[in-house]
Amino acid sequence: MRSLRFALLAATLALTALAQTKNGEWRTYGGDLASTRYSPLDKINSTNFNKLELAWRFKTDQLGPRPEFNFQATPLMVNGVLYLTAGTRRAAVALNAKTGEMLWMHSENEGKRASNAPRQLSGRGLSYWTDGKEARILYVTPGYRLICLDAKTGNVIPSFGKGGVVDLKLEDDQLLDLDTADVGYQSAPVVAKDTIIVGAAHTPGGTPKSKTNTKGFVRGFDVRTGKRLWIFHTIPRSGEFGYDTWNKDSASFTGNTGVWGQITVDEELGIVYLPVETPTGDYFGGHRPGDGLFGETLVALDLKTGKRIWHYQFIHHGIWDWDIPCAPILTDITVDGKKIKAITQPTKQAWMYVFDRTNGKPVWPIVEKPVEKSDVPAEITSATQPFPSKPPAFDRQGVTLDDLIDFTPALKAQAVEMVKKYKMGPIFTPPVASNTNGPLGTLMSPTATGGANWQGGSYDPETGFVYVFSNTGIMSNGLIHPDSSRSDMLYTGGTARAEGAAPPGGGGEEGGGGLNVSGLPIVKPPYGRITAIDLNKGEIAWQIAHGDTPDNIKNNPALKGVTIPRTGRQGRIGTLVTKTLVIAGEGGFVTTPGGQRGAMLRAYDKATGKDAGAVYIPAPQTGSPMTYMVDGEQYLTVSVSGGVYSGELLVFKLGS
Repeated sequence: MRSLRFALLAATLALTALAQTKNGEWRTYGGDLASTRYSPLDKINSTNFNKLELAWRFKTDQLGPRPEFNFQATPLMVNGVLYLTAGTRRAAVALNAKTGEMLWMHSENEGKRASNAPRQLSGRGLSYWTDGKEARILYVTPGYRLICLDAKTGNVIPSFGKGGVVDLKLEDDQLLDLDTADVGYQSAPVVAKDTIIVGAAHTPGGTPKSKTNTKGFVRGFDVRTGKRLWIFHTIPRSGEFGYDTWNKDSASFTGNTGVWGQITVDEELGIVYLPVETPTGDYFGGHRPGDGLFGETLVALDLKTGKRIWHYQFIHHGIWDWDIPCAPILTDITVDGKKIKAITQPTKQAWMYVFDRTNGKPVWPIVEKPVEKSDVPAEITSATQPFPSKPPAFDRQGVTLDDLIDFTPALKAQAVEMVKKYKMGPIFTPPVASNTNGPLGTLMSPTATGGANWQGGSYDPETGFVYVFSNTGIMSNGLIHPDSSRSDMLYTGGTARAEGAAPPGGGGEEGGGGLNVSGLPIVKPPYGRITAIDLNKGEIAWQIAHGDTPDNIKNNPALKGVTIPRTGRQGRIGTLVTKTLVIAGEGGFVTTPGGQRGAMLRAYDKATGKDAGAVYIPAPQTGSPMTYMVDGEQYLTVSVSGGVYSGELLVFKLGS
């Protein structure tokens, strides 16, 4: 009887997750609060995907003082209206979902506060809330202010905060300069029941100005009044759980450790799930000895109180910038006949961590294994790190000679010669103090941008498959003594070089510029891939190269006469899963099969990964796709931008 009740509860939770997309709407950033990015719509399928035509398009150039070239937004669709953030001012916009007509626009001119902000431009989205009587739109400005608007008119709600605004630099349990404090937020706030949850983000990069920085605390606010309900200290204070994992009083001055990715909520359980980033700084932790909770930790909080329920730290004392970048996904799975309310976290290091979301226990064993310790002065790394036993990694980990380009023997020989200047090793090999006599750095794969990144994955509740795009690359992780005018840290990311010489690649900056030989990536392809993981088995179901081969590889003289299979391309690529398809656009520009310059929006059979169609898009995908239905017609949106192509929302439907 008990097992029957549990099965009914699991079924109810699955239906609750589907409820937000089953009627053709898309009410929250991830499609639902479970962050599944799933829709059961099936009018667009493998028989007709190639017949998609532009229904309308929305150019964002006028939503700010200049055009934007990194448009990352995913719209919401509620009651026939699309809501999104767009433009360099991060305007909130409402559009007719059938025609694209602008219904209203709200924009804030924050002056210095915005120009000094660490997370600028359009951001990734906004939130919708209704109690059945009124409806509200909530978003965070570049200047870190929470705005509450009437969903029908776009007017501010005066009773919320002060005149419709909550200043997020106040009531943050730390003193913050309103114009210059290093904190912001580019993700969409999350609304669960009547609570708004807002994270924090900081300036990216491997050269922080100081070992001290703003702390990335997470807060809950009342959706009606804007009153702060709770705060969670991602760096514990004295007397709080986890404080003893920070040695030499480092918890008092260390910053970052924010939640800059999307946040997931289980409303039925009343639990908020936080994917927490790395403490200051990304590649050197000598100023913050200890494991440093809650850095690089998945934390479960009580939705009403913000109190910690459970946590799991993925990396102890992280020094690889492998912070948790994206929303964890709620997944109801069956493992060895047992139904589990699970939570699945894609990561930069290319592992998919899977836990029982009620208590934080791993679904499959996660084993602490010895790893190499750092030999950098003042750096004390952890002797062990957690290694998931299942599912297997969905991308390469660590660097060996077998990972190097091998299109021709000559290219392989060049690559082997180049890597003699660097240190190589398995995952968790620490960075080295860079030296012109070698090693210049530690070769690291995945790079600081993944693996998976902020776009995360999508989940099919029908099959139990989770889908994730990942980048394959190699970067150099070296450390240098920074100029005192740039940072007060003992070491920051960088590559040593002789006086006047250019760095040989790598670096330590976000993205970690890749190494290359003869204009080709030093790593062998695929460079971008989509992986389907069967969570009921903990196994990879299929994996494909996503994206056509780049022109610079197709046309490289060193490859003349060499047959190159589809290599896939790198990018920030979010996936969408529907009744039958997995849908994702390509990163980067290429010459498409039709001879146009741009990219392709591709569909795959979700069960097998086989190609199911592709349509032209004029620029790479930079915001994750979503789908909705109005008046019996299914629409598909994708945000594109890049190079000299400014931000645009493309909306497709089937041709007549």
